[in-house]
Amino acid sequence: MTSFKPVFATLAITAALSTPLQADEITDQIDAARASYEDGALRAAVQTLQFAVAGIQEKVNLSLLELLPEPLEGWNADEPQANSAGMAAMIAGTNLSRHYYREDGADVDVSITADSPFLSMMTMMLSNPMMMQTDPGTRIYTHAGRRGMIKQDRNENSWEISLMGNGNVMIQITGTGNGGKEMVEEYLNAIDIDAVEKAFA
Repeated sequence: MTSFKPVFATLAITAALSTPLQADEITDQIDAARASYEDGALRAAVQTLQFAVAGIQEKVNLSLLELLPEPLEGWNADEPQANSAGMAAMIAGTNLSRHYYREDGADVDVSITADSPFLSMMTMMLSNPMMMQTDPGTRIYTHAGRRGMIKQDRNENSWEISLMGNGNVMIQITGTGNGGKEMVEEYLNAIDIDAVEKAFA
């Protein structure tokens, strides 16, 4: 029979890295799950462990959201969003996103996607630039030694940069309105790409 002991040990180590308040909440759940397991209440142990895992994942999400840049001067931003748990993460990987806006109507959306099976399609496209020739508004783009592509939609007055980081990571920035390519690149420059790659290594 598979033992829960390795799971308890892993969660306990991860919880020890949390902030003091978070650590108390998480370790209390782990201790309660251990007690339920030792009493033979296996369903209760599983449910309590799931709460502990959710608490740890919440802390992971908060740390990942720091990878998204703060609004640049003259800009405002919505709260950053993270989707990296449950079935969605299994299908689409981890996705971080934030919306930025300016009083003149300009908008920028920044997203970071990691560990998604769909990123292999992007890698394949970048390895064969001829695949991009079907769209006249799309061309090869490089930044800080990373490969990507840039797309202009004149009808929507928008620009989109997709950049592949080392590992299974993609950074995507879309901007519409006044500012064009320059404002999209300003937000790209505001991202610490090395930190992004390290976070998902």
